[in-house]
Amino acid sequence: MSDVRHAVVVTHVRLRESGTVVQEAVDQLERAGFRVSIIDNAEAPGFGGATRTVDEGTEIVVVLGGDGTILRAAELVHCTQVPILGVNLGHVGFLAEFESFQMGDAIRRVADHDYSIDERMVAHVDVWLPGQERPLSDWALNDITVERADRGKMVELSIRVDDVEMSSFGCDGVIVSTPTGSTAYAFSAGGPIMWPNVKALQLVPLAAHALFARPLVIGSGSTFTLDILDDSSSAGWICCDGRRQCALPKGARVVIRESKSTLRLARLSGVPFTNRLVTKFDLPVVGWREHARAEAGRGRQNGQ
Repeated sequence: MSDVRHAVVVTHVRLRESGTVVQEAVDQLERAGFRVSIIDNAEAPGFGGATRTVDEGTEIVVVLGGDGTILRAAELVHCTQVPILGVNLGHVGFLAEFESFQMGDAIRRVADHDYSIDERMVAHVDVWLPGQERPLSDWALNDITVERADRGKMVELSIRVDDVEMSSFGCDGVIVSTPTGSTAYAFSAGGPIMWPNVKALQLVPLAAHALFARPLVIGSGSTFTLDILDDSSSAGWICCDGRRQCALPKGARVVIRESKSTLRLARLSGVPFTNRLVTKFDLPVVGWREHARAEAGRGRQNGQ
């Protein structure tokens, strides 16, 4: 008799209570031979604290929800080899592989081991608090934000790359994102989109009071160092992936680099990232000039 296969379904309690899609997914996984566990309310752990991980022997984590739910699921597989498969029940769902109406096909492919693995870069962060001999360490799949703690004031930051000072300015904060996170908060703040196979980190200032405050992109072997200056108008606050948070007093230092670990996303479709980008953002692939020429051409044809 073969060993029982174990799958974990990560979703939101609201989805379990508002419809049948979660139960349908569980039923289909069980019919495919999986023993299924459900996690629907993963509380955010403390910054630098241990996170709950899936049981040893888990074959795959199936996420039913949006990108926020996938970020919660990422905590459950951090520093493991367990892949995540996302089924989008949210809005944009950039990290998800399937939409909800494709769930049956997704589960069938998972049962048949018919998928590839997309390894995503993860950022590692060390927070050095004043007077402490050891840092608090955490990580992020999407982004790390360092923001002002006082809403009415700016936080004064010094920005270093590979221990060379690049700039210092007052600002609402900065976003340091991975390529995966470049389509999220960093994109909304004016940062560039980085393709997932790029090994890099980007820093995007938020409302910086400076002449030079452009986004910076560094290679995976480089490091960002952010110091909250002693004379800053406000203390700071750090948050990883919108979940794990910590206060940053004046004099704190944040060091961000590429992590040794990666996150494994199960990919079934083989659709290039560029196609996903065009579809999710509904990009106008036909420019207005090309559209105008096409309209003029149709007008001439109708005139004939």
